[in-house]
Amino acid sequence: MSRRVTRRRLLGTAAGAAAGGAFAGGLVVGKEASPDDTPLVERVVPFYGPVQAGIATPAQDRLHFAAFDVTTDRLSDVRDLMRAWTGAAARMTSGLEAGPHAASELAPPVDTGEATGLPAANLTVTFGFGPSLFARDRFGFEASRPAELRELPGLPGDELDPDRSGGDICVQACSDDPQVAFHAVRNLARIGRGSVVMRWSQLGFGRTSTTSRSQSTPRNLMGFKDGTKNIRAEDVELMRRHVWVDTPGWMRGGTYMVTRRIRMLIEVWDRASLKDQEDTIGRLKESGAPIGGRNEMDPVNAAKLPVDAHVRLAEPAANGGERILRRGYSFTDGMDADLGQLDAGLFFICFQRDPEKQFVAIQRRLGGMDALNEYIKHTGSAVFAVPPGVRRGGYVGEGLLTRA
Repeated sequence: MSRRVTRRRLLGTAAGAAAGGAFAGGLVVGKEASPDDTPLVERVVPFYGPVQAGIATPAQDRLHFAAFDVTTDRLSDVRDLMRAWTGAAARMTSGLEAGPHAASELAPPVDTGEATGLPAANLTVTFGFGPSLFARDRFGFEASRPAELRELPGLPGDELDPDRSGGDICVQACSDDPQVAFHAVRNLARIGRGSVVMRWSQLGFGRTSTTSRSQSTPRNLMGFKDGTKNIRAEDVELMRRHVWVDTPGWMRGGTYMVTRRIRMLIEVWDRASLKDQEDTIGRLKESGAPIGGRNEMDPVNAAKLPVDAHVRLAEPAANGGERILRRGYSFTDGMDADLGQLDAGLFFICFQRDPEKQFVAIQRRLGGMDALNEYIKHTGSAVFAVPPGVRRGGYVGEGLLTRA
């Protein structure tokens, strides 16, 4: 029996069973993935649904994120690309190869093969459109660009590398197996040749946020628990108020994604005293409790925190009640050749209804006052409109791409 056939047989039952996820208010909020103790072979996240997977889905352990620039000037090519990418993503998230086998053995394989024999391991593939896709009316739908989708303004502390920023279309592949996530992006890039070229990509390991109540709070590379007060998928009202777009149009049921590559100056951080580290974050390192509290989930008492503590400045109460859904990953990309220091940190991803009112407003406050700025710098940035989910027979972005 071939490894390919073995994989299909093992995953066939799980793919069918996963089709019945729980819904609330028309949006997937709970049962997008199995509990952590479920065997890997059964961990299949449904691709089709009212919202794209990979947003409210319980955060997986590994990430491969890629941004692409469109090289064609024909709208029909973009439509064909999204049809092909949707079909391939649906297959790969079900544990199958990227496409059916070619009719002839003399033709190149339709799948690169490195995930053959591996389960889907909760693979999700999420697509988004950048503001540059709408620029100069490239494809005739500039009038359909939402007001919320615009390039992020310059922010305090930016040291952005243009080669790690922007992009026309993004692909976020998350899985509990790094090879499965890599395989998804690699095959989508191969399918897109002639229509898109990869602009930049980022590998991530170790989730740095909790997106479900079934998950414990992880630690970032600074050693602190991260994302304690993040919105959870089960918080239906908070998701509706802060994440999902509900205005009429092609983005209804979608959301807006912001990505930031945040390098941590780890060598500097490691020389700071424990007290300095805790005062900088505003939490105790071992327990995760806010300073002045005893348990991780205790409310933050701003009066007991330094005025420039990160947690104090990031609290919703300090930002007009605005919140975002965080979904980030740690990264390491070798050494800085000039300084001989680790190039490592946080690949920050967040979802919201309006990036300007939510992420930008919060980041301006943090960028101007946060003690953490001494230990980090923002080296990459992008924003994308993430369309709603797709029905069987349709494709991601169909509501936009059929308007022109």
